Amino acid sequence: MSFFRSYIAPLLIVLIFAVAMLAVSARIFLPSDMMAPAPIEEQLSTTDSMPTATLDLDMPNLSELLHGPAGYAAEG
Repeated sequence: MSFFRSYIAPLLIVLIFAVAMLAVSARIFLPSDMMAPAPIEEQLSTTDSMPTATLDLDMPNLSELLHGPAGYAAEG
């Protein structure tokens, strides 16, 4: 058991670290266009796959969220 703790376990730890470092640093050798983030594209679906809520709540528009309700607007 001491042979495993002295030789095999540290070797496994070093090998796991080396494989992880190789996987992380592999992007250096990729072409430059593959190093960029993936493009975000909208789905071209004709049907709505996500269910929608059917609540009629009075949602404020964006200007009310940024500047507050129109009744609280400062004059002048």
